[in-house]
Amino acid sequence: MSLFRTILFVAALAGIGTGVVGSAIHLYATVPLILQAETFESAGGEAAPTEAATHEHAPGTAAHEHAHDGDEWGPSDGIERNGLTVIFTVLTGFGFGLLLVAASELAGGLKNWHQGVLWGLAGFAAFTLAPGLGLPPELPAMPAADLATRQLWWIGTVAATAGGLALIAFGRSPLLAVLGVALIVAPHVIGAPQPDSHESPIPASLHHSFIVASVMTSFVFWALLGGLAGWLRPRIAGTAA
Repeated sequence: MSLFRTILFVAALAGIGTGVVGSAIHLYATVPLILQAETFESAGGEAAPTEAATHEHAPGTAAHEHAHDGDEWGPSDGIERNGLTVIFTVLTGFGFGLLLVAASELAGGLKNWHQGVLWGLAGFAAFTLAPGLGLPPELPAMPAADLATRQLWWIGTVAATAGGLALIAFGRSPLLAVLGVALIVAPHVIGAPQPDSHESPIPASLHHSFIVASVMTSFVFWALLGGLAGWLRPRIAGTAA
């Protein structure tokens, strides 16, 4: 039970701290770009020849579907929308914190914040960098392929990248390292699902700025999550012991 409590407390504390900082960066860096893109979406009527437009609402996560149906409830701009952003980012931090801490325990547990940052960067590579090469963060009014197909490719890419990194880091032979590289490359050889057309009212410069802001926000999110987890784990484990 002590190990379970350690994992839970480390993930909760690191996730809350990272979520608060990450949401502040998100509100400053990416939300203004999303709001700017929504003006193009409103001006253009229907966003794109897809069922819904995609937004990235929390750092460290992939862009997801958000329907803009007039009959569907949505948070109002301002305090309500920003408050939900903070809540969901904190919950995201806790969820990813559980994954990070639990996975690191299989390798002996985090010993210090330096090691935690390395695990965080591995999470950034698996959950943001690798999927983003095929499916970069999208703004409202941008076309996208079928949601289920994109989700399947995203999940497969995350799993392949995480497995490949594990084989490279913990494999005991060159053959396993080569297999790890092959796993990382495989999803990109298959290719991410793409829309029939890339035509969009969103300016290319706005989309580029959003990609940079989203990736940098996610980088800080994962590095901070790993660093906090690595700093907290030996202290909480020692207290539990």
